[in-house]
Amino acid sequence: MKKVALVLAEQEFRDEEYQLPRDLLQEAGFEVLTVSTTTGTAVGKLGMQVTPDTLIQDLKPEDLDALVFIGGGGSEQYFEDPLAHSLANSMVQQDKVLGAICIAPVILANAKVLVGKNATVFPDGADVLKQQGARYVDAEVVVDGQIITGNGPEAAEAFGRTLVKLLS
Repeated sequence: MKKVALVLAEQEFRDEEYQLPRDLLQEAGFEVLTVSTTTGTAVGKLGMQVTPDTLIQDLKPEDLDALVFIGGGGSEQYFEDPLAHSLANSMVQQDKVLGAICIAPVILANAKVLVGKNATVFPDGADVLKQQGARYVDAEVVVDGQIITGNGPEAAEAFGRTLVKLLS
């Protein structure tokens, strides 16, 4: 069974950006791990409460088929996080699926994995992607090789469906 890790902020993740892809991945038969910097309750911007399965520092990229950073204002906690950057780079080196939605593609840009790649992001993050060498595309969901990016909550369902397709 393929394993997908969804990385949440402890606070202010976007509920639907987590819930819709998670539900679609589970329906497609994938094992979904919810990951954060706490195993206590993570709270979404709209009030969703989630108990993560594991800590981000315990993730092993070799055990995963995909790693996805969920957006929302809280995802800023990973923008400059060396561990998040290292995990993103490991996924790319192993040619595995790497994703981010909403403002979270800034994490991938700062990890230097979007250089020369097409990617989208919530409009607030477009300049960061360009500065870090990505080709910003104004679209709901963008796939470049094994990297998938989505531009916000409205893209959550399409992002989830595209993730399922990439992993199938």
